[in-house]
Formats: sequence, structure tokens, C-alpha cells
Amino acid sequence: MTLAHRIAIAALVALGASLAYAQAYPNKPVRIIVAFTAGGTTDIMARSLAQRLTERFKQPFVVENKPGAGGNIGTEAVVRSAPDGYTLIVNSVGPIAVNPTLYKSLPYNPLTDLVPIAQISDVPNVLVVHPSLNVKTVADLVAYGKTNPGKVNYASTGIGTSSHLAGYMLASRAGFEAQHIPYKGAEALKDLLTGRVQFMFATIPSVIQHIKAGNLVALAVSSTERSRSLPDVPTVADSGFPGFQAGSWFGLFAPKGTPREIVAELNKATNEFVSEKQVQARMIEEGADPAGGTPEQFGDFTRREYEKWRAVVQQSGAKVE
Repeated sequence: MTLAHRIAIAALVALGASLAYAQAYPNKPVRIIVAFTAGGTTDIMARSLAQRLTERFKQPFVVENKPGAGGNIGTEAVVRSAPDGYTLIVNSVGPIAVNPTLYKSLPYNPLTDLVPIAQISDVPNVLVVHPSLNVKTVADLVAYGKTNPGKVNYASTGIGTSSHLAGYMLASRAGFEAQHIPYKGAEALKDLLTGRVQFMFATIPSVIQHIKAGNLVALAVSSTERSRSLPDVPTVADSGFPGFQAGSWFGLFAPKGTPREIVAELNKATNEFVSEKQVQARMIEEGADPAGGTPEQFGDFTRREYEKWRAVVQQSGAKVE
């Protein structure tokens, strides 16, 4: 038997084993890591997807929260996991696109050490203010900031998060002074609701009920187009700041080296989930825009997001050791 024959046979055997492995997947519970605390937007997205994947594959998909270090702890745990499809992560813009620049020396690269499976949703940030501020538009907020130097604070869910960088981008472009007050996750919203801070860029799902109840005033969304969740709220770009875009997004990833057949199966299942009318209606009601697409499209998207946020982080001077 020639060397060429042996190589061909080995390739066929490997292909057959790979296909058989994929067809048997999953044959035990699958962990979906969330790198943030329970109850946040990432967690909500992950649990909705996990429930549907459990139904689809007839095996438990169990969400496990591993918060800390801006999402880095949970993300690294998945990077170091076996690439067998049994440890996945629902992740967001911060750990994937912002942290590689924000943190001085990450021990991994999320753009190369994770495999994009599918984007679940786009979640625009919405610029909200406390009603006591008595502003109704972005122009009103800018005017307030310029006439009250040193008295305007904005909250964020942490240094380097999209809520922090969006606030920096607005104040910088508008030319008014605003003090950044970083919080740990949802604590930011508490101080905004009491009026201790003046404004915040928050994910729509986290504040939509407060907007509807009149506890917060929505001035603009940070996406390029109006959100289907808040169709009457203009974009920041259309409010005098062309090109302004600073939203969040969520997607499913696996460790580098996960078999392509498993990635394809999970991509198909995630797209089925995202395309369901009931799921889409619920996402829109809660403040998210359904996404979907191929792994390649999601990979291209994450690389573009990394380039965009790298420039913003560098300009802002934000750093976390």
C-alpha cells in the first residue's frame, strides 16, 4: 500500500470518527458559562437559550455563573476547558471586544482562543436620565452639562464596559465635563434611580420597565438605527452626533478546537431559537434585537467590534491592571 493510500484511509477514518462524534453529541449534560452574576442581561439570554437547547438536544444545558474581573474569570475558564462541546459560554462585548485592550496582560486572547458559534442578539444601550434633571433630549443634556461644569456625574457598570465608554464618547464629543462613577454591575442603576448620578448608558433590558413607569427618561439609543423595543426614542447619531455607535451584543462561543460538526449543530440550533416568532417577540419586548447568522459572520463581527473598541479604550485612557 502506497503512502498516498495510507493517508487517504487515515483521513476517511478521522472523518468518520468526527461525524460519529458529532452525531452522538450531546450524550451528557452541557455547561453554559456566564461570566457575570445571575439576573443580568447576559444571564437572562443564556438561560433562555439553555432551556431551548435542552429541549432540542434532549440533554440538560446548565447555566453556571462565574463572575469577576469584568467577565475575564468566566471567559478564561472556558478557554481552558476541553474543546469537546460540553463547555460553552454566552458572552458579550466586554470580555470579547473591550477587555483585550482594557486589561494590560490577559493570559489568553478571546478572539483566537474561542470559537464563535452564533450571535444571539444586539442590545443597544439607551441614554437615560433621572426625571429630576428635567431634560428631554440629548441637546438638553449637553446644554445642562455645559452650564453646570463639575456637577454632572454618569454611572456605569464598571471601568471599560460599554456603558462607561459610551458615556465618555458622548461627553468628549459634546465638549462638556462629566465625572465617571463606576459601579459593580446593577448597583449603578440604584444610584441613578435615586438621582445620585445624572445619566447613564444602560442596556435596554435593564431599564425598559423603569422607562415605561416614568422612573427614568430615555433620551436616545446608541445603535445606528432605532431599537424595535423603543421605537419612539431617537438614536444618538440622529441627535447631533453622526456615527455614534456603542451598543452591547451577546453570542455563543466554544473553546478553540471544538469540532466543526458540533459548532455547526449548535449554530443551527441557536438560529432556530433566535428565529422563533415567540422568542423574537419576547426579546423585542425586553429590549433586545434578535440576531443569528453563521459562525463566520459572527467571527467577522467580533473582530470589527474589537477594532472599534480598541480605539475608544485607547482614547479614553481607561486601564485595568
